[in-house]
Amino acid sequence: MTIHISAKPGEIADFVLMPGDPIRAKVMADKFLQNPVLVNTTRGMAMYTGTYKGVPVTIAASGMGNGSMGIYSYELFQDYGVQNIIRVGTAGAYNPNYKNYAIFNSRDSFGESAYPKIVLGEDKEIIEATPKLFEAIEVTARDLNIPTITGRAHSSDVFYRGDDQMALAKTKGLDVVEMETYSLFTNAQKLHRNAAGLFTISDNLVTGEKTTPEERQNKFDEMFRLALETGVRLNQAKK
Repeated sequence: MTIHISAKPGEIADFVLMPGDPIRAKVMADKFLQNPVLVNTTRGMAMYTGTYKGVPVTIAASGMGNGSMGIYSYELFQDYGVQNIIRVGTAGAYNPNYKNYAIFNSRDSFGESAYPKIVLGEDKEIIEATPKLFEAIEVTARDLNIPTITGRAHSSDVFYRGDDQMALAKTKGLDVVEMETYSLFTNAQKLHRNAAGLFTISDNLVTGEKTTPEERQNKFDEMFRLALETGVRLNQAKK
């Protein structure tokens, strides 16, 4: 057990999906996992472990922002021996052609904080997803005939930004905005583990198209299925 996670040794799978919202974690666990067990409630950050097609999976809420993701992903990697984490969540689109419910697989993440400098000793704006896990998602998506968009996520530390946001997106080549992958990818590099970011487009910052909170909580099944089937692929590759 750690300061922030009360799960006992062996109660966390080595393949973890991380939505931000604890309620979304429960919805996912109830819908997709066989025999899900609630293994953590500390600080209200719900985590469930069960199986999907016989493969052990933990669905663990991360909370919002790079700070929260940084804590939980580090402890899962370092203290629970997790090998693979896929961040599953929503993202806002900077590209007017990205439609709601499109699935985005983050090739890398742009951030504006000192997180990599502190953790890695490197002052890097761009942190890559683990290539092996990124490619496993892409291969799985092709097998399932699920279209994906790939590109660069803006892992912002500020939700309510000023007027600079679209200019920054253009200057830095940013495709979508979210708030967690920068620290997740950094921790994966630090601890030699695997991390990816998989998102459903929930709104478009150019066109103004939006989804409702209820839709964001309940209607992103295709992304979840893609993430889980990637876990099945990884498990088969170990045999």
